[in-house]
Amino acid sequence: MKSIQYKIICFVCATGALLTIGFNAEAQYKSFQISIKGDTINAVDKKSLKQGKWVVTVAELRGEPGFEEEGYYKNDKKTGPWRKYNSSGDILAIENYKLGGKDGVQEYFSFLGDLLKHEEWKGYNPDAPYDTIPVYGQGNNEVASYKIVQAEQYSVPHGEWKYYSPGEKFIKMETYDRGRLLKNPDDKSIAITKPAIEKPDEKVKTKEILEYEKKYSKKKKKQMERDGRTAL
Repeated sequence: MKSIQYKIICFVCATGALLTIGFNAEAQYKSFQISIKGDTINAVDKKSLKQGKWVVTVAELRGEPGFEEEGYYKNDKKTGPWRKYNSSGDILAIENYKLGGKDGVQEYFSFLGDLLKHEEWKGYNPDAPYDTIPVYGQGNNEVASYKIVQAEQYSVPHGEWKYYSPGEKFIKMETYDRGRLLKNPDDKSIAITKPAIEKPDEKVKTKEILEYEKKYSKKKKKQMERDGRTAL
């Protein structure tokens, strides 16, 4: 078995290509690839879970530029730092993960390498059965108490978010407390709003719908006039 693996690695290094290999039932992984440096990457274990170092290439699609990202998986979940590059090899982002969710500092860059955005996130551990969260009062939104809840796997903004223009000129800063945007970064007890929630797109009325509503409105008005009724 060792001699077979050695021959495969030499072949990959000589051609400078990646080779996907299928193991037999006694092997550690179901499949994996060998990089041009001879490293094992993109491994999938017997349970079909991604493990170890991964390098993922995403092609350009519908005008969106392609990119490449690399980092580590543990039991099919992203863990630790992940780096994203454009097609020219310039760094676009450095993101940190914990059990598949963002955790810690996330940084995003321009194609010239300037820092554009700094984010801080808090990742929750689903293996920990409970978590302590603040309960905000009504009106002033001050923290009234804390309660223990069953933990779920998700990530929320937590800490400082800084925005920069190209050239790393500071624009503004926001501060979050476990998903809540704070009014005053120096007073973390004054929270004014919940984190942004993606709302469904408003339905755009077509020309046909508008004409129908206009026609129906006139018809309804005439019917009321004949019946002696008035609209409320």
